[in-house]
Amino acid sequence: MSRRRPSPASDAGELLDTLAQLSGQILDRIKFQQARVELAAALQRHVLRAELPVLPSLQAAGRYAPARAGLDIGGDWYDGFPMADDSVGFVIGDVQGHDVEAAAFMGQVRTCLRAVAIATTDPAEILRRTNDLLVAMDLELFVTCSFLRYDPATGELADARAGHVPAVWARADGRCDIILNDGGLPLGIRAGERYPSTRRLLTGVGAFVLLTDGVVEGPSYPIEEGLKRVADLAGDVCRTGPDELAAEVIKVADLTGHSDDAAVLVLRHGGLQEQRRCEV
Repeated sequence: MSRRRPSPASDAGELLDTLAQLSGQILDRIKFQQARVELAAALQRHVLRAELPVLPSLQAAGRYAPARAGLDIGGDWYDGFPMADDSVGFVIGDVQGHDVEAAAFMGQVRTCLRAVAIATTDPAEILRRTNDLLVAMDLELFVTCSFLRYDPATGELADARAGHVPAVWARADGRCDIILNDGGLPLGIRAGERYPSTRRLLTGVGAFVLLTDGVVEGPSYPIEEGLKRVADLAGDVCRTGPDELAAEVIKVADLTGHSDDAAVLVLRHGGLQEQRRCEV
């Protein structure tokens, strides 16, 4: 007795059913991925659109450029906000990776830093507590960052660094230093990490330029050259406002051939009278 072979029409019908199921699954995955990207992008736009504090003796400006490859989102960010003791906190950070997960993690880190800063305004303690919180959350990502506290009453700037790129400090008298003070490990790697802090009194006119490694380091640019280029741009601090300087510094990323995100935060210090004397 011979077996009955399926008809060509039956085979075609089964194939069409299978293709329809696969197409539906692919479409669902695409929609899910689009939703994730849109959520991450909205989060990043919200974070980077936040207004930075403006004080009579300190003006701030920031810039961000996404990675050249992949999605136009990532984990670099900057932030500034008033704290409980009438001081002001500023932070710049760089999350490992430049994808949806990095952008989402960036939002969590930013929220953690702001929440911890309610309990303490010491930069070293803020980084320590945030690090322990991120380690406990076990999110398998890490972040480098620098946190600064500016006291407008005394003119003191305190800062602590968690594995982050050094800052550049330019002053009206022509001095321009790359700040290489000690720091700790990036946040989220090891519990109990300590973060040394440095305090300095800001007098006269000057500018702190904080940035992420996407600005100053790339396949065609060692980080030392990138930092030197930033120092050259910051040298004429008397004639360059914070917005102009931030806009010029972010362009250094185009010279490095970077494939990473890039963020810049400029803090220009000096009262209005000092700035007018400087610009004459």
